[in-house]
Amino acid sequence: MKPIPIYQRERIFDLIKEGLPSRTIAFREKVSHSSVIRIKQRQEKTGSFNVKPKPGRPRILTERHDRNIARLIKSGQCSNAVQVQKNLISYENITVSPNTVRRSLKRQGLAARVKKRKPLLLKRHRIARKKFAKKYRDWTIEDWRKVVWSDESKFLIFGSDGREWCWKDPKLPLQPQHIKPTVKFGGGSVMMWGCMGAFGMGKYCKIDGRMDGELYREILKDEFMGTLSVCNLGIDDVIFQQDNDPKHTAKKTYEWFDDNNVEILDWPSQSPDLNPIEHLWNEIDRRLRNLPDNITSENDLWNKIQQVWNEIDIDFCLKLIDTMPQRINDVFKAGGGYTKW
Repeated sequence: MKPIPIYQRERIFDLIKEGLPSRTIAFREKVSHSSVIRIKQRQEKTGSFNVKPKPGRPRILTERHDRNIARLIKSGQCSNAVQVQKNLISYENITVSPNTVRRSLKRQGLAARVKKRKPLLLKRHRIARKKFAKKYRDWTIEDWRKVVWSDESKFLIFGSDGREWCWKDPKLPLQPQHIKPTVKFGGGSVMMWGCMGAFGMGKYCKIDGRMDGELYREILKDEFMGTLSVCNLGIDDVIFQQDNDPKHTAKKTYEWFDDNNVEILDWPSQSPDLNPIEHLWNEIDRRLRNLPDNITSENDLWNKIQQVWNEIDIDFCLKLIDTMPQRINDVFKAGGGYTKW
């Protein structure tokens, strides 16, 4: 049964004071006779026709305060509960704990999340991203499947530099699953270049030392062109994608593209969220972490990267590539701004 609104309880109480019979009041207000009796008895006993007060201390924050707290977070004026707490003290003269602020945010459907690491987007980046999204908004999945996606990525021997969490009984000693191994001087890493497309995983190579334009052109000659050869694709069958790293956009590199008739997908800066190969790197890193044996050296890491690379099938690549229409649409709707990708 729905509770009787306070304005109706007020009306019922006024009718009681006028001396109307309780059954007449119930019929007129379309409520049960027992409800009228309870309202009358509650007023006689407590002096109030309102519902029984909840036990415990009353809330300090009103609904207006809750809305204001949510507005401070959603507008970006405050980014955490402590900042909201200080704002309430300064401008509302209300003293509450950060936990009270967090409960208010949770009541309104907001949840705490770790901030995602994203490239800084300046105004010119947003304009270029929106222009790119507008240009390719009508491309179909089949159009995007013509693209060969390429990138470089770095893998650390012991995975991410970020924190990792585990569950543990505090009474029991540490077990291997409770440890994140470290070694002095960082343990080493491997840098690699790779490509993928609707054909699946392409060729790849390890990058030793600093990668410059000359080395990049050697990679294009050996790994990119080699991928087309292995997959029985002509240069006219594909569009090559790369980001705007200086070694990718050097004059001699573009001369190489022209000499080999390679069509380049024009690419906006600061846009890894548009490149499905970024999710491929994440998947490789995830699979490396899930291997049963610890990675002990750079050579071991490289061998395991190759193992994981060769295990990824064409369906996974297609699944990533087929998200491109949605990525483009999300960038367009965000006005060139940040997306979930």
